[in-house]
Amino acid sequence: MSLATHTIAELRRLLDAKEVEAKDIIDSVLDAAEKQDDRIGGYLSWDREKAYADAAQAPEGPLQGIPIAIKDLINVKGHPCGCASKILTNYVAPYDATSIVNLREAGGIPLGRANMDEFAMGSSNENSGIKPAHNPWDLERIPGGSSGGSAAVVAANEAIAALGSDTGGSIRQPAAFCGCVGLKPSYGRVSRFGLTAYASSLDQIGPLTKTVEDAAILLGAISGSDPNDSTCLDESVPDYRGSLEGSIAGKKLGLPKEYFTEGIDPAIRSAVEAAAKQFESLGAEIVDVSMPHTEQAMGVYYIIATAEASANLARFDGVRYGHRSPEASNLAEQYAKSRAEGFGHEVKLRILLGTYVLSSGYYDAYYLRAQKLRTLIRQDFTNAFEQVDALLTPVSPAPPFKIGEKASDPLAMYLADIYTTSANLAGICGLSLPCGFMTPKDGAREVPIGMQLLGAPFAESTILQLGHHYEQATDWHTKQPALG
Repeated sequence: MSLATHTIAELRRLLDAKEVEAKDIIDSVLDAAEKQDDRIGGYLSWDREKAYADAAQAPEGPLQGIPIAIKDLINVKGHPCGCASKILTNYVAPYDATSIVNLREAGGIPLGRANMDEFAMGSSNENSGIKPAHNPWDLERIPGGSSGGSAAVVAANEAIAALGSDTGGSIRQPAAFCGCVGLKPSYGRVSRFGLTAYASSLDQIGPLTKTVEDAAILLGAISGSDPNDSTCLDESVPDYRGSLEGSIAGKKLGLPKEYFTEGIDPAIRSAVEAAAKQFESLGAEIVDVSMPHTEQAMGVYYIIATAEASANLARFDGVRYGHRSPEASNLAEQYAKSRAEGFGHEVKLRILLGTYVLSSGYYDAYYLRAQKLRTLIRQDFTNAFEQVDALLTPVSPAPPFKIGEKASDPLAMYLADIYTTSANLAGICGLSLPCGFMTPKDGAREVPIGMQLLGAPFAESTILQLGHHYEQATDWHTKQPALG
């Protein structure tokens, strides 16, 4: 069996026993990428020799010798960091993000730049300014977004694990679509320093892995306080891996009725309800709960996220780095033409929407009102977690659609995030993991179904423990795509 199919935990045992070397693991995943990534499009670039050099210098730690794919908006010194956008053509990161510093200190090896929706704006990876990524389970379908490349390379065994970022579901949704594990940490659990910001009050870096145990290992490695990020929690990091084995008997899992409405595909609903029964058999108690402001979450999210994006993306002007239009004859034209040529359609759309909701005369009607509703959404979760230990929901109401199918209907695309955006608005943690398979009505190949475990702020240990026990009792995570 190829080393690329192994988990972090399995490879660490092989490395400790001196049965393999880090170079063997790097070769295994990059050989797979060279063979098949032209069909998947999960990577934008990789550097084998640089990975060898990093492996030779890696210190002892829980990730020593393990190569990790990095989403193309997390800065890694000496690597490109283009955010899958033409406006950052030829930009090379001059420093390591704090998550990468922590990764290196744990022995991890940053490997390759994973494809994504441009500046993390999208739910399908079709908005990449470089090339679309494809779902390894069905190459005609999307892998999800915006961390679609990170999920695709893990599912296709072109990476042992990956780092992504989650602003409104951008780790959890592609993990569900590609059949791997994705964790959105609580806001403040992982430093955002060195993450190219989309929406600063929503973004979080997190792991995409083959198993829940690997997610616990990787989260433990990248978490920690950071003086460079004032929103990062100044607290010691729990032993996430050590907490996996405790009993879940007596744990209360809430099923929010607002997440099981008419719009959900029957196969997905059935799979998540079956997962609830599996949890009951493991000793957990299932409780019905209500989240009354759930239906407002999508509107609130797209107002707040685009407002923050319009401010964050103002820095990309072609002056200091990135694309500079050769057609400009003065400074004003340089700004306008460089941005018009460098940004893709979806990014322009969101910048315009964000500028509109922040403009005079509309701020109170849209942005201020959205912030008030955000408080109510957060209170819904606070109330729910007074009754239950975690919430169990679908990740997406529908399976991954075919590439190009929703290109002319952005609203239908946005609805793919309907079950994930609330967690970012509330700042809580969320875990996506496989819970079944289905064959879409318009397809012949099976695709994965993901379920979501939502936990209170900084309750990652709880959702990881629940997810691990479910995973150990099922075999969904062991299935592999037949890349035909």
